[in-house]
Amino acid sequence: METLTAIVTSLLKRVAGLSRWQKQAVVVLLDIVLCVQSIWIAYSLRIGVWVFWDLAVQKLVFGALLFMLPIFYFTGVYNAIFRYAGSGMMKTLARAFILFGMPMVVVFSVIGIDGVPRTVGAIQPMLFFFLVGFSRIMARYLMVDILGRRLFGGQVKTVLIYGAGSAGQQLASSMRSEPSTRLLGYVDDDRRLEGQKLDGDRVFWSGKLQSIIEKHEITDILLALPNISRKKRRAIVDQVQQFQVHVQTLPNMKEIIDGKVSFNDIRELDIEDLLGREPVAPNELLLGRTIVGKTVLVTGAGGSIGSELCRQIAQCGARRLIMFELSEYSLYAIEKELRNLGKSRSLENLQIVPVLGSVTDAGRVREILARWNPDTIFHAAAYKHVPLVEANPVEGIRNNLFGTFEVVNAAHEAGVSDFILVSTDKAVRPTNIMGASKRGAEQVVQAFAAISKKTRFSMVRFGNVLGSSGSVVPLFRQQIESGGPITLTHRDVTRYFMTIPEASQLVIQAAGMAKGGEVFVLDMGKSVRIADLAKTMVQLSGLTVRSESHPDGDIEIQEVGLRPGEKLYEELIIGNNPEKTVHDRIMMAHEDFLDRDRLEELIHRFRNSRERSEVIDLLNQLVPEFEHERDNDAEQQAS
Repeated sequence: METLTAIVTSLLKRVAGLSRWQKQAVVVLLDIVLCVQSIWIAYSLRIGVWVFWDLAVQKLVFGALLFMLPIFYFTGVYNAIFRYAGSGMMKTLARAFILFGMPMVVVFSVIGIDGVPRTVGAIQPMLFFFLVGFSRIMARYLMVDILGRRLFGGQVKTVLIYGAGSAGQQLASSMRSEPSTRLLGYVDDDRRLEGQKLDGDRVFWSGKLQSIIEKHEITDILLALPNISRKKRRAIVDQVQQFQVHVQTLPNMKEIIDGKVSFNDIRELDIEDLLGREPVAPNELLLGRTIVGKTVLVTGAGGSIGSELCRQIAQCGARRLIMFELSEYSLYAIEKELRNLGKSRSLENLQIVPVLGSVTDAGRVREILARWNPDTIFHAAAYKHVPLVEANPVEGIRNNLFGTFEVVNAAHEAGVSDFILVSTDKAVRPTNIMGASKRGAEQVVQAFAAISKKTRFSMVRFGNVLGSSGSVVPLFRQQIESGGPITLTHRDVTRYFMTIPEASQLVIQAAGMAKGGEVFVLDMGKSVRIADLAKTMVQLSGLTVRSESHPDGDIEIQEVGLRPGEKLYEELIIGNNPEKTVHDRIMMAHEDFLDRDRLEELIHRFRNSRERSEVIDLLNQLVPEFEHERDNDAEQQAS
C-alpha cells in the first residue's frame, strides 16, 4: 500500500511540475478519453451488448468531439485550476454540458444518424458530465489531500469552526485547499444540530466543547460568526479561552468586501471583540447639525482620531472638508483615501482641501480661516504620547496649549459657528505634562466660551481608542509572536477603551448638542485591567502564562514599573456632577477654569520661556490640580 501511495505521489509531483499549457493538454486528452468512454458505455447500454468500436461508435465519437472541443474551450472549462475546484467549476461544467448536449440531442436524437440509436444522443451527455465532474473532484482530492498534505513540512493544525452557518460553510470550503489545516467539524450552540453533517463535516454541540477539544486534540478554533453582537462574541470567547487553543475570528460581514468568506479573512481577536459592549446607533440629527452642507475644518487630520473624523464628516454630507495637518505623509494618506472613498460612494459634491501647516503658527491659522471661512472646527491636533511629552515638555506644551490658543483665538475673531476640542481623560487631575497641557487647552476653550457671542465653544473628553498609534494591543501581540515576555508597567493599571469610529461619531454628535462651554464626556463603559487583557491574549493564542505557580508556561508577563507621570487608572470627570444628555453615551460636566485675562497672562509668560523647570511651574499655575513629580531621567532625555 505504501509503495502504491509513493508511486501515486511521484506521478502527482510530475504533473504538478508541468507548465500551464502542458497541464491543459493533459486535461484535454483526459476529457477526450472520457468522452469516448461515455459513448461506448451509453451505446452498449442502449443495445444491450458491450461494443467497444463499430461504425455507430465512430460516428458518435466524431460528432461528440466536433462539438466538445470548441464548446469546452470557449466556456472556460480549461481555464480552471483543479486544486481549487468547487461550486464555481461545477457551474462552468454545467454550462458547458448544456451547450454540448443541445447539438448532440438535435443531431443524434431529433434529426437522427443512420445506425445510431436516437436515445444515445441524450444518454451520452449525461454520462459524460458525470465522468468529467468526478475526474475534477478526484483531481482536486489527489492534488490537495494527497500531494499537498504530503509535501507540507509544517505542523498540521486540527481545527474546529464555531458556527454551523453559511459563513462557516464558506470558510470550510476555503480551508480544504490549505494543507496546514485539518478540519474536524463545526461547533454550534443549537443542540438540535448535534450529529448533523454540513458538506460532509460533523456538527458538534458547544456544550460538549471541552471533551471534543481533549478527545480530538484541537489546536485552533475559528469563530465564523460575523453577524453576532459583541456581547454574544464576548460570551463565546469567555467559554473557549479556558482551553489551550488558538482562537481567531472572521471580521464583521460589513468588512468583508465581496460578501464571501475565505480563509484569508481570518484574523486575530482584537480587544473590541472582548469588550462585550454594543455601539449605540448614531443620532442622524446630531451628526448632521454641524456638518451637513457646511465647511468643516479638522486640525490634526492625519492622526488616529483626526483621520476618522474626516471619514465620518465626508460621509455626513459636508460641502467642504479642510484637512489641516503638520505631517506631509499623513496628510497625503488621508487625502488619497478620501478621494478614493469619494469615487466609490458618490461624494463628488464634497470639496476636499488638504492644508499643510502647524496650529502653533498664528499667521497660517488666520490665513486658512480667512480663505475658507469654515463653519465648524474640530481641533484634534495634539502631541499625546505621555513619555515623549514628558521628556520634551516645552514642545509638548507649545503644541497642545499654544496650538489650541491660536486656533481658538482665530476662530473667535473669525466668528466660526462651532468649535469642538478633542480632549482626553488624562486631562482629569493630571499627573503628567501631556494631560496637564490638555487640561490647559480645555481651559482655553472654556475661557473663550464664557465671552464669545458668535462661536459655540465646547470640548469632548474620552479615553483610549483602539488601533491608535501606540495602542497596547498590537504591542502585546508582537511580544506574544516573538515568544515574550509581555511587559506591563503595573499589574493594577486599568484603562477605558473605545473603537475609533465610535469615538469619532460621538464627538460629532456631542458637537451637535453644544450651546457653549460644555465639557462633554463619552461613556467608555467599564475599564479594562491591562494585566487581564494580556493574560487573555496569551490564552487565546493557544499558549499559557508562565508564572511562579506555572513555571512551564509559554509566555511570561513582566512588570516594568510605571512610566513618568503615568496613572494606575484614568478618570473622565473632575467633579462629581455629571449630567445626562439626549444621547445615552454622552454626559456633560461644568468645570472651573481661569478667566481669559489671567489665561492670556500665563500664555504670554509661556511664550517667553524655554526652560523645562519654568514651563512646568507655569503649567502648575494654569492647572492647580497638576501634581508633577520631577524626574531626573526625563530631564536628561530632554537635555
